[in-house]
Amino acid sequence: MFCPKCGKADQKPETYCRQCGAFLPDFDKKGKQKVTPEDHIKANSILTLLTGIVSITLAILLYYFFLGKENTPPVIYLTAGFLIAIFGWQIQSFWRMQLLKKHFKNRQIEKIDSSETNHQTEQFAAAPTRELLNEADLKNAVPASVIEHTTKHLQEKINR
Repeated sequence: MFCPKCGKADQKPETYCRQCGAFLPDFDKKGKQKVTPEDHIKANSILTLLTGIVSITLAILLYYFFLGKENTPPVIYLTAGFLIAIFGWQIQSFWRMQLLKKHFKNRQIEKIDSSETNHQTEQFAAAPTRELLNEADLKNAVPASVIEHTTKHLQEKINR
């Protein structure tokens, strides 16, 4: 598959382009609902937030019921500490997903703005490469031949 944005070949559908980073939907899937990266971020944000709430709630309950009690196994405190660490991890994951969601939103706005300006000026703007390239020197150009240097081996004798 080719990237619709930059044209890079050998891409896999339902992934991101290795050159420009654009999302590559699978155009061969017919009748299925298109799931965008924004949908994945929304679902992951909800699951991350729920996991964080559950882990901090369990840690608080463990400390409430077992803190200061006699004969409390140390594994209870270890488990509560681990649950607090999970809560911290889930909070930072949730924060990063919100930043990514904001990045996608800004990228969509930039894409809309650039498509409007490109559409208006595309017909009248000069190509920038025309200014950067030197003028072609066609005086010493030799046309390439398909059969050039292919028959010289026919005259050689091969020892058999």
